[in-house]
Amino acid sequence: MQLELQNVSKKVGDEFHITDVSLTFKTETLNILLGATLSGKTSLMRLMAGLDLPTSGKIIVRGEDVTGRAVQKRNVAMVYQQFINYPNLTVYENIASPLRIAKVAKSVIEQKVMDVSRLLKLDNMLQRKPNELSGGQQQRTALARALVKGAELVLLDEPLANLDYKLREELREELPRIFAKTGAIFVYATTEPSEALLLGGNTVSLHEGKVTQFGPTIDVFSKPANLITARTFSDPPLNTLPVTKLNNRMLHKGHVEIPLIGRLPDLSDDNYTIAFRPHHLYLKRTSGSMINVKAKVVVAEITGSESFIHVDVAGMRWVVLAQGIHNLDIQETVDVFLDPSTFYIFDRKEQLVVAPETIPVVNRSTC
Repeated sequence: MQLELQNVSKKVGDEFHITDVSLTFKTETLNILLGATLSGKTSLMRLMAGLDLPTSGKIIVRGEDVTGRAVQKRNVAMVYQQFINYPNLTVYENIASPLRIAKVAKSVIEQKVMDVSRLLKLDNMLQRKPNELSGGQQQRTALARALVKGAELVLLDEPLANLDYKLREELREELPRIFAKTGAIFVYATTEPSEALLLGGNTVSLHEGKVTQFGPTIDVFSKPANLITARTFSDPPLNTLPVTKLNNRMLHKGHVEIPLIGRLPDLSDDNYTIAFRPHHLYLKRTSGSMINVKAKVVVAEITGSESFIHVDVAGMRWVVLAQGIHNLDIQETVDVFLDPSTFYIFDRKEQLVVAPETIPVVNRSTC
């Protein structure tokens, strides 16, 4: 199966929720929609499912235009952030319910329910009711009900957002295994860059209803085509520094000078934006090529294993992600260090012109 969106737009009133989106998803792939709240993830999924009609453009499945086809006539399953199970039915009956509606033979239902329940580790709780399950088990039940249909397209709209941390981590680790065994096209919406990295597959970066980049997840993360994508794929927020290159010097308002190393001497004289992720801003020098900048501490957040230090640098707010506990006083002046080898540089149109030569090392919990 192949799903194509050809120049799809969705207008509600005077406002475009989706603007000129073209994407191709192939069978047996995991495709992540990554973007902030209101970036268009749910709107795009509803168009893929047939729950909404696009204002313009086409949706093609296996070369056939299905744009006007009702969701009931499409082989689609969807799991929402608010997982829904029938409270009066057992786990078995919840999973079996779409097959019973489709009047599938009893023997086939039993086999399919057992297969999907084993896949999702629910086979020892099939006779329980939803109120006897943990949040993670309830979400797995909702996912099993979607998968048992054998849908060719499975849409998951932030399915783990309402679970606690431990359950989210548990299901995040299981989902790639589950996806790999179904053969369907999966589309998974999330606001969390770390979740996209953990799941892998392909990522669609969305901003205000527009696709800013689409490709293998690690490629979108390590080589964002534009500044919007880089911001979308950074949590804590991306640090940026506007600079001007002129007469063999690169300066920020005369306060911070960037040494012209690597590919920087090849850039034409112009205005640029340097971007670097919080784990590439340091509280101590680790190499001779680092740039020392004076900063004032604004907020210090200690999580236990990490510290998020928010600092002010010449009116700009940056975040340092440092390992360990760093108990700094508010308004304290500190030295922070930039490593030019980790810089992304974007031109005045916010398009990428220089990326790190090697993929920056990233902790799974941070982007």
